[in-house]
Amino acid sequence: MHSPNTAANSPNATEFGNRLFVYEVVGLRQNTETDKMGYPIRKSGSVFITVPYSRMNQEMQRINRMGGKIISIQSVTGAANGVNGKATTKAEPTKTTSETKSQPMTQTKETTDIPVNIYRPNKPFIGKCIDNYELVAEGGIGTVRHVTFDISGGDLRYLEGQSIGIIPPGVDDKGKPQKLRLYSIASTRHGDRLDDKTVSLCVRQLEYKHPETGETVFGVCSTYLCNLEVGADVKITGPVGKEMLLPNDENATIIMMATGTGIAPFRAYLWRMFKEQHDDYKFKGLAWLIFGIPKTANILYKEDLEKLQAEFGDHFRLTYAISREQQNSEGGRMYIQHRVAEHAEELWSLIQKNNTHTYICGLKGMEDGIDAALSAQAEKQGLNWSDYQREMKKAGRWHVETY
Repeated sequence: MHSPNTAANSPNATEFGNRLFVYEVVGLRQNTETDKMGYPIRKSGSVFITVPYSRMNQEMQRINRMGGKIISIQSVTGAANGVNGKATTKAEPTKTTSETKSQPMTQTKETTDIPVNIYRPNKPFIGKCIDNYELVAEGGIGTVRHVTFDISGGDLRYLEGQSIGIIPPGVDDKGKPQKLRLYSIASTRHGDRLDDKTVSLCVRQLEYKHPETGETVFGVCSTYLCNLEVGADVKITGPVGKEMLLPNDENATIIMMATGTGIAPFRAYLWRMFKEQHDDYKFKGLAWLIFGIPKTANILYKEDLEKLQAEFGDHFRLTYAISREQQNSEGGRMYIQHRVAEHAEELWSLIQKNNTHTYICGLKGMEDGIDAALSAQAEKQGLNWSDYQREMKKAGRWHVETY
């Protein structure tokens, strides 16, 4: 990590004055400020921001204010003519902390070689949309689509828990090519058709009020994907990410906490565990999904999830937190952190098992409530939750992907 004190306003600034640098950032919160600035915020993976030398200090401070963390800074060796916010550079991307763990968490013996960045922004894979259907039932809030792409024409392969980048067509308001957006993959490595030829996403159309005009603004890439017609081509990059992969242990306990489209990687996990039966992976442990949504009509993949629960009840547990229809113990709306608090004693007992992996995906706001509930349980045993959580992260048993 570079210190902000070494940036552009030093006496040596003239030496680098015309150079550009690429910040790789994780953890940016999606809010009106980031929307206004046009940052390619997404719930998973990294965001790449091209910064002129003269603005390095300002950008570092702004990223810090928005909860972001700069995990690498690279000098751009060429002109600022790259695509998707990542200027053309000869340097290879620096691996994130999660990509350099000594023991990558993979599912099977055949996946020790985890695919990363097979396709890059300057040479994306051209996939084709073969399916695009609505997931929100009548009476629900917003629109969420399940979109599937044919990837049979290339070498794109991936694992459950990874993400791919999508480059929407056209240019931004500054006349530059649109930046890529990262989306968690919602299908298993074998795809929805079990032929290793597709990849699927779960996409919510981003909609918000412009902070200055009050006008309704729709997300560029999410709107593009939600309206994509079957047969249309799409530019795909990746895959990326090693933080959210499943463990090898078929007897593991897998705790999943999701809000909204944070269900995407967990759909992939559950389909891998229960809908697919392969010789290389037969799940025999316990999977528990705690899913937060605003209304029953917004339960994504509802029919499939409840069918899995009915068929595999000894191995799969499903708990909903429906904020606008259920009340918590204090009479307020029921959010995912309230469900965690209700089941805190049982969750804490499971979490202490050495083969339990906990995954959190979705809105960043749920993390504090989850921490508070588990902290209270840890204190009953004289343990500090923050310290215990830190040890779980080091052991590769605590996995978080929030926005």
